[in-house]
Amino acid sequence: MELLVFGHAGVRVLVFPTWRGRFYQYEDNGMVEVLRDRLEGGTLQFFCVDSFDSHALYNHDISPRERILRHMDFEKYILQEVLPFSEGKNPNPSVTAQGCSLGAFHALNIAFRYPDRFNGVLALSGRYDLIRSFGGYLDLFDGHYDEDIYFNTPCHFIPNLTDTELLKQLRKLDITLAVGGADVFLENNRALSQALWEKGIWHAFHVWAGKAHDFHHWREMLRLYAQPVGG
Repeated sequence: MELLVFGHAGVRVLVFPTWRGRFYQYEDNGMVEVLRDRLEGGTLQFFCVDSFDSHALYNHDISPRERILRHMDFEKYILQEVLPFSEGKNPNPSVTAQGCSLGAFHALNIAFRYPDRFNGVLALSGRYDLIRSFGGYLDLFDGHYDEDIYFNTPCHFIPNLTDTELLKQLRKLDITLAVGGADVFLENNRALSQALWEKGIWHAFHVWAGKAHDFHHWREMLRLYAQPVGG
């Protein structure tokens, strides 16, 4: 697994690409450039990881059960290798997760599953229910559903949370969601936002004009919302 690091200090930002994206996607699409001042100024540091989705969630040559298990192997890689690597490069205790489209799912899902390891999440144009079909975006598990899929589906497990310590940790996260008003994932974002409010989890939820599901809009969103937190 390859990754790229941008910046030298500040809040550590774990960046997940879209499902077809690579570890250099942020750089190639101007996402690094729009935050160059913060990266060079030492307030943010990007750790851009590679996508594993073609081997896991989008690998239709393996069973749905194997897809979620491989996704969880990727999660272990992030927790056991990438985060320690980032800490070795930069001891700043503040860590945020960030991504666009399916990258937003990865960012939000891992931060919500392990809120003790993160301080914030910035999720742009995300899809947070992988078993529902949204327009041309199909159920990624072909009708299969199990406990592991449940616990990797934020809009499923958040409404049912009762663990007081986990809720306390989630309420400490700096959470920002942004999505286009014509995006096919708008209602999914609204449902997740409502579930968060019902659990007393504060967050910012921004709805942009139009579909806004492209790097032109994501660059604007990133510039507006990628602020250092807890540094």
